[in-house]
Amino acid sequence: MLAPTLPTTGLLRLPDVMRRVGLSRSELYRRIASGEFPRPVKLGARASGWVEAEVTAWVEGRIAQRDAAASNLDVAVMHKATN
Repeated sequence: MLAPTLPTTGLLRLPDVMRRVGLSRSELYRRIASGEFPRPVKLGARASGWVEAEVTAWVEGRIAQRDAAASNLDVAVMHKATN
């Protein structure tokens, strides 16, 4: 019998996070301060990393918001067209 596989969660350093989300360093830290982006994990005195799964979930959440807004817009347009 095979042992269950655990999800692998890696840590991303700042340049990787910036590339994945398309935000600048200052905007990332602004969103962290306001609670809009996941907080980094301290790796040492001068090193931090972000949990990859949390960054991915944030990106997926942004995509879901976009899709929901587009869906709401489509419904509004269809409603207006029928009235």
